[in-house]
Amino acid sequence: MNNTEWKETVVLVDAEYVDRVAFDLTVNFERMLGRRIQQADTARWLECVALDGGLRPQPTDVSLQTAIQVVLIYGREQQKMANFQPGDFDALDGKAFGSGLGEFLLSCVKVEEMVSKENLYMDSLRVLANAKEVKRLLVVADMEQAAGRVKDALRDADPEKHITLLTMDPTAAGGFRQELLGYSLMAALGIRGEEINSKL
Repeated sequence: MNNTEWKETVVLVDAEYVDRVAFDLTVNFERMLGRRIQQADTARWLECVALDGGLRPQPTDVSLQTAIQVVLIYGREQQKMANFQPGDFDALDGKAFGSGLGEFLLSCVKVEEMVSKENLYMDSLRVLANAKEVKRLLVVADMEQAAGRVKDALRDADPEKHITLLTMDPTAAGGFRQELLGYSLMAALGIRGEEINSKL
């Protein structure tokens, strides 16, 4: 991680956590809406995350578009995000896709024997929070388990860096923006606001 050439915009994802949240949302909304919920569209979700992080549509000239680096960290026993399509890490690693927001470059990083997933994620978060080339950092972390460590890692970040934390529950902290993770996942799962309102 230390020797990686980072882009100006990086999305750091705890893949096991976001897959679990997508599953929970699927179960809850299938019950509420009385219909089957599709797997989350991975590209759609990442586009929504980028929008939540402040990115806006780019020029149509590909050479002028922003490169958005996505790092998915996953555990030794996990082979895919079961609630996303595509979700297989081997299939996603090294791939890219274009959108109106720029080009998304995907890297999937598996936890090795000598380190826990949480420690690898936190080490990566610290590196990115202090990498001079990274101007915009979007963080999808397991705040249920590691809120204190995430806040510590971000506390020392460059104050000029644009940091957005996507979480299911707002957390008391300073120095970074927060957005609700559920909204981007609902969009990726094909859940529309109007059908929720019709059930309330």
